[in-house]
Amino acid sequence: MKDKLQNVLLSISAKVESNKYLGSIKEAFTMFVPFIIVGSFGSMLNILVAGANGLAKWVPWLSKLSPAFTTINFVTISCMSLPIAFLIGYKLAEKEQVPQLESGLIGLLSYLAVCPNTISTVVEGLKDPVVSSGLGSGVIGAQGLFVSMIMSILAVKLFKVLTNIDAIKIKMPDSVPTGIARSFNILIPIFIIITVFSVAGCLFNAYTGNYINVWIYNIIQVPLQALANTTVGIVILSLVNQIFWFLGIHGGMVIEGVRGPLSAAGIAENISAVQAGGVATNILTRGFWTSFVVVGGGGITLSLLIAIFIFSKREDHKSIAKFSLIPGICGINEPVVFGLPLVLNPIFAIPFIINSAIAALIAIGATNIGFITCGILDCSPGLPVFITGFISYGFNGIIVQAIILAVTFVIWIPFVLLSNKQVEIENK
Repeated sequence: MKDKLQNVLLSISAKVESNKYLGSIKEAFTMFVPFIIVGSFGSMLNILVAGANGLAKWVPWLSKLSPAFTTINFVTISCMSLPIAFLIGYKLAEKEQVPQLESGLIGLLSYLAVCPNTISTVVEGLKDPVVSSGLGSGVIGAQGLFVSMIMSILAVKLFKVLTNIDAIKIKMPDSVPTGIARSFNILIPIFIIITVFSVAGCLFNAYTGNYINVWIYNIIQVPLQALANTTVGIVILSLVNQIFWFLGIHGGMVIEGVRGPLSAAGIAENISAVQAGGVATNILTRGFWTSFVVVGGGGITLSLLIAIFIFSKREDHKSIAKFSLIPGICGINEPVVFGLPLVLNPIFAIPFIINSAIAALIAIGATNIGFITCGILDCSPGLPVFITGFISYGFNGIIVQAIILAVTFVIWIPFVLLSNKQVEIENK
């Protein structure tokens, strides 16, 4: 049964890794993670420095910095659909072997071509709204995320097809510089792509009364985010992540194509809600995942290291634990995963697979009772435990992390003791 399960999961992992579209999405969001973190810190600085209850309360001139901090958040998180469309086009082009920078731009412009490029503003005293050119938050922000991903992929696929048709290439003399010649070679394909997407967007709006970005947001993104913010959705993601880790496969990379867009959209909506005077409602953010689901490493292996120090009689395990402790405090658990090892280890399989799900349940419970709020700050992976909890959730986040470590520590103990018995039996 173990061999069959391993073969099935390895097959799934191989398909996910080889899928150029999921791979491009995963790589794009991985590249954009630092910008999301910077954007969330912009919100934090706005609260701590320029806010009415921040440092500006004692140094009033600091409130003038509020627009700067708001801008940090705006150009990173509130505009995320635009760079994501570019990055997906850029990374997919690498796999499709077409020009990368041009493909990134094509992906971005094709997305914009199907979206509304006017903004209607209701002005008091005027019967009709004032219409002006521009891009609304539904286009540039998290609401447009999924349609930007889809349009970018479709545009690059069409670009590859068209660039393979010699008849539509404008051939330039050999004396023309290479860069200019290449630009003319792809001129007609670019014209066709932008025209096709513009006409498609126009016709879709004419016949449905809606733009594609709004339609896809309601049909795809809203249900997926709703599922991802349920207890079941988060627990499933946690379990899938750990099952792949158990097989020696980086589970985070396998699920990033799904988790990345959902967590990015989640924190963007949370920040927008708080800035508008509302309440954040999306539990799943990257800060939530880093602070709780994989605190001390996926499977909460930091608790295992502590259990080994206290209860293990195996010198080999203690040696690995000493080597793995400092990385483990920073959430890096490869030394213990591959050194103990935990990969395909039947003794430690159960806690290694279920502990992240248990951690998620504890954090979700803390959120549901109001002990912590849904996150508006993402923290960088690799920071020490408790610092991650404090950055994203304040002092209460530290308490939740401590509870998770304590509970999972207790769960690891019987399996550490079982490992002691295993080596005693082997030595007889």
